[in-house]
Amino acid sequence: MTIRDETTAGRKVASSTGPFRPLLVDPVTRAAVCAIAIVVVIAGLDFAQVIFAPVILSIVVGSIFGPAANRLDRMGVPSWLSAAGMVFIFVLLILTAGAGFIVPLSDWLDKLPFIWSQLQSQLTSWQGFFSSVSDLQNEIRGAMGETGGMQVSVDDSSAVETVFYFAPTFMAQIILFLATLYFFIQIRPRLLQSALSLSDDTANRRSIRTAFKTIEERLSTYLFSITLINMCLGSAVALVMWLLGIPSPLLWGMLAFVLNYVVYIGPAVMVFLMTGVGLAIGDTAIEILTPPAAYLFLNMLEAQFVTPTVLGRAMTLNPFVVFLTISFWIWLWGPVGGFVAVPLLLVVYSIHEIFSDKGHH
Repeated sequence: MTIRDETTAGRKVASSTGPFRPLLVDPVTRAAVCAIAIVVVIAGLDFAQVIFAPVILSIVVGSIFGPAANRLDRMGVPSWLSAAGMVFIFVLLILTAGAGFIVPLSDWLDKLPFIWSQLQSQLTSWQGFFSSVSDLQNEIRGAMGETGGMQVSVDDSSAVETVFYFAPTFMAQIILFLATLYFFIQIRPRLLQSALSLSDDTANRRSIRTAFKTIEERLSTYLFSITLINMCLGSAVALVMWLLGIPSPLLWGMLAFVLNYVVYIGPAVMVFLMTGVGLAIGDTAIEILTPPAAYLFLNMLEAQFVTPTVLGRAMTLNPFVVFLTISFWIWLWGPVGGFVAVPLLLVVYSIHEIFSDKGHH
């Protein structure tokens, strides 16, 4: 038998046993592998939150200082000095803001029992409704044969023990954040060269250069613009609360500035806080609802007119995708996740846009 006959026979045997398909070509297998990989990545991010959260946060914050670092580098300032100076300025701003929060916030914490009593008095008219709901719940339990009431478990651990348990971890995260912020600002110009050295293909190097430039510009523009918008919103909130005679107007302006970084969730928390303020200072429904209504009006102006005008269409993302992204990262990393959610989504969107255009060309 010749070699050609052996080849033909081999093909007949292969065709009789069915076509050969590599493992990952099967769509079901490929989808299962991708699902497992996603679950593993999410579990890893959750497990290593103590490390990943401050590192990612430092990269996002460091992007704000990117243009200033480039300008100082062109002026001949050593990279280590400019990085140290920016970290010092950032820490100084945080300490100043913290000092501004402490005194008025402590006064309002003392008013929490009064706010709670006001809330209870406002809900007196709803007592009949709640009683009806409770009776209906008991009837449903009786119909289902459930006689036991709800069990409440109280943890005996004290707040002091909790603070002592989490304080070292929190301090370690702060140190890791500041160290990563310093090194990221310092080595930013070298990251592009390191990425370019991974490929010898001219087209790939061009795509990498474009990706770095686009991501850096969009992140810097977004974070810097959002910071200015939030400062204007905070100033407007403080001014309006002062005009309305609300105590501690500077505190509410600073809270509006900070919480507005977390899209959707932050304003909702702010409305809840302003409702508590209304309960503390008001007696009628109009007086109670005036502070949250005033904040909602200012936030609506900012969200519907100011932010789209400043950022433009290039920075406009799908609101539903933004909401899901923020919800996911808050669930994963808490407040830090809410802050980094939109910048990370912007990075993914930029990379997808660049390489999609490359594929079309």
